[in-house]
Amino acid sequence: MRIFSINDLNRMITDNVADFIAMSEKEYADQLKNAAAHIAQTHAEKPIILISGPSGSGKTTSALRIETLLEQQHGLKCKTVSLDNYFISLTPEQLADMSKVDLESPSRLNTELLVEHFEKIRKCEKVHIPSFNFATQQSVEGEEFRREPDEIVIFEGIHALNPEITGEIHDHAVSVYVSVRTRLEQDGDLLHPSKIRLMRRLMRDKLFRGRAVTDTMDFFARVERGEQLYIMPYKHRAEIDIDTFIPFEASVYRKFLVPELEKVKDSYEHYGKYADVEKFLLMLDDVDEKLVPDNSLIREFIGGSKYTY
Repeated sequence: MRIFSINDLNRMITDNVADFIAMSEKEYADQLKNAAAHIAQTHAEKPIILISGPSGSGKTTSALRIETLLEQQHGLKCKTVSLDNYFISLTPEQLADMSKVDLESPSRLNTELLVEHFEKIRKCEKVHIPSFNFATQQSVEGEEFRREPDEIVIFEGIHALNPEITGEIHDHAVSVYVSVRTRLEQDGDLLHPSKIRLMRRLMRDKLFRGRAVTDTMDFFARVERGEQLYIMPYKHRAEIDIDTFIPFEASVYRKFLVPELEKVKDSYEHYGKYADVEKFLLMLDDVDEKLVPDNSLIREFIGGSKYTY
């Protein structure tokens, strides 16, 4: 377990914030480079890449940046597909009461179609990849795709390492697990990595989804249950582990999240479970979001990314 102290973090921000940002980004980038090198070396036998990780782990950015590395540094053609495309449409009854739908369950995926597509893509046969409309919660017509010989296809999603979902494609795939593994520390107190992922969700939901802080916290409680049931049991199947912790990221979130948390701290009945998020944020120095590079994983949650999500 890696630990990063608040005192060290604030000192590096004060000493030279530009150097600190560059160092932080390089740590993550180096992990991606190593992953891409391994994938490039084994792609003839394993043309499928499976990237899994819990909510807020940075799966999408990791997949897109690995795709860029494979194309630009290794000269390989690559395509990224979200497993969310394979969600099954919700019924009118389910839409009428979403509280009864387990949004994290692997049963939401069209497993039969997905396994069929894995095999056809491996064999360079034509498939029609569906798309999923989250506004209507319906599966819709997507795109026709045929993998070219020597092309790599990355599938990213929370269930990407679950053998009940992916079938026997693991024999022809490189498996990658991404999540926050590092803990922040102050005076012996540790902030669990899941709270960094919660900060990311709070940022994204606040800025782009119009979701109240308390709604995100309620939702995150259900997400954590799903992680324990459907994601954590399979993370040992990964060949590659990537820690997506970015040392300065919480300092970017601070000025956005602290006012929102203070608004609900006395009225939200479950606030005690998340009080340590505000406590740690208050101890941090700010980092201006304008300093965040456009390819940073942080941009997945605050906007302004060079990538399309």
